[in-house]
Amino acid sequence: MLLNFRKAGEGKPLVILHGLFGSADNWMGIAKDLSQHYTLYLVDQRNHGDSPHSDEWNYAVMADDLKELLDGEGLDTVYLMGHSMGGKTAMNFALKYPERVAKLVVADIAPRYYPVHHATILEGLNSLDFDQISSRKEADDQLAKFISELGIRQFLLKSLTRVDGKFAWKINLPVITEKIEIVGEALQGERTFEGPTLFMGGENSKYIQEKDREDMERFFPGHHLIFIKKAGHWLHAEQPEAVVETLKAFLG
Repeated sequence: MLLNFRKAGEGKPLVILHGLFGSADNWMGIAKDLSQHYTLYLVDQRNHGDSPHSDEWNYAVMADDLKELLDGEGLDTVYLMGHSMGGKTAMNFALKYPERVAKLVVADIAPRYYPVHHATILEGLNSLDFDQISSRKEADDQLAKFISELGIRQFLLKSLTRVDGKFAWKINLPVITEKIEIVGEALQGERTFEGPTLFMGGENSKYIQEKDREDMERFFPGHHLIFIKKAGHWLHAEQPEAVVETLKAFLG
């Protein structure tokens, strides 16, 4: 699948993959600083952003989507970073195509299985009737019945667009709803990625825990683990300067 992406900057290529319900635009806040040091490829994964929709949605095909993008851009090796779901895609890609990854950064996700915990969000997203909703304010009011946190609602509403004068989701909501369990799947197999790997967690997030070190060592024996202070799961939005400085120090 030919993915949509944004390209900016100069230097060694750095590919960034967003998380579930997100898009390339989620990383624009730190792109300006990073683009002074790297050629950025901010990618919309399939069924997200402006990339095509498909009934086929799993980490194997998302890793192959990324390979197709690198091949199309003539990129032999890249720095690769993924956040949350994007981190799982990045890990799967590095295990399958290790020769294409110079350094790997995994943001606030571990190789293990995660149980589904997005049921309320999906219920809220699916509750919006775009035949009845004519403004973003009305959409937000409806979502607020399910999701109290304003920041999460604002993040989700970034995936709203207009088609033929009516609101619609950019994300492929039916497929994501049906196949949500794939997002939490653990890494499988015996392959390892021997290259430099940084797991970057949020200090206030529970996505990376002490028990995850064994899996990190198993799949990524060259890994380091750090935590960004005063950051939760969306560490790049909460502590952008710290994330940028950490990336620059690791990638060089």
